[in-house]
Amino acid sequence: MRALAAAAAIVAGLGASSCGGGSSPTTPSAPNVVTITITRQNGAQSFSPNPASAGGQMVVFRNADSILHRVQLNDGSLDTGNIAPGASSAAVLMPALGTNYHCTIHTDMIGAVSGTTSGPPPCEGPYCEGQ
Repeated sequence: MRALAAAAAIVAGLGASSCGGGSSPTTPSAPNVVTITITRQNGAQSFSPNPASAGGQMVVFRNADSILHRVQLNDGSLDTGNIAPGASSAAVLMPALGTNYHCTIHTDMIGAVSGTTSGPPPCEGPYCEGQ
């Protein structure tokens, strides 16, 4: 019974981390959630860690910058919605094989997630030029 209540609390906490616009001032504290911090607009140094070892895991993007950001996987399969300064995205499941992502507002901000058994896939597309 306690395990069920704890699981319900975790799910409720994850659900509360997003309010329509994709951001909230809180970061989920559920176990096994990897946090990727948006540090500033600085190319591949805009996210920490980068690459993140989070293939197949739940990830939260936390905006530690003073401006609005919006993270999207390069293939378009995931979009966090706007993440306000000091806020976090809802927890999202990263592809097990790894992936590349960028900020849709500041397209020079790029990041990667390593796969469960390998590094991130090669970055392809307009977001990867010069990297």
